[in-house]
Amino acid sequence: MAESENYKKGTEVRRTLMGAAHADKMNATVYDDPIMKKFGDYAREAVFGMLWTRPGLDMKTRTLITVISDTSQARWPELAIHIRMARNQGWTEDELAEALMHLCGYIGLPSVREALLVAKEVFHEMRNEK
Repeated sequence: MAESENYKKGTEVRRTLMGAAHADKMNATVYDDPIMKKFGDYAREAVFGMLWTRPGLDMKTRTLITVISDTSQARWPELAIHIRMARNQGWTEDELAEALMHLCGYIGLPSVREALLVAKEVFHEMRNEK
C-alpha cells in the first residue's frame, strides 16, 4: 500500500495511543501476516488516520467512547487494546473501572464483569511494563 497522508497520520496516532513499544510488538506479531497486514494498513489509514483525527473531540474522550463501545458489543480482545489506549491518554484505573461499572444498569452485569476482568489484566500488564 502506498503511504498516503492519512496512512502516515494514522501510523503516528496509533503509536501515540498504544505506546510505541506495544505498537511495534503488534506489528511484529499480529500484522506480520500478509492478510493481517492488509487489515492493519486499512485501519491505520481509515480509522486512525481519518476517524481519530477528526475535529470536535479530544483523544482522551475518544478512547473512553471506544472502551464503552467495545464493552457494549462484547469485543474483549479489542477492549484490551482500547483500555491500554485510554490509560495512555490519561484515564486512571479507577476512572475506567467506574465508567465500566456505570454500564451495569445499561448493558448488564455479565458484560461488565468480563470487561473488568479484561481491564484488570491490562492494568497489571501495564504496571509491569514500567
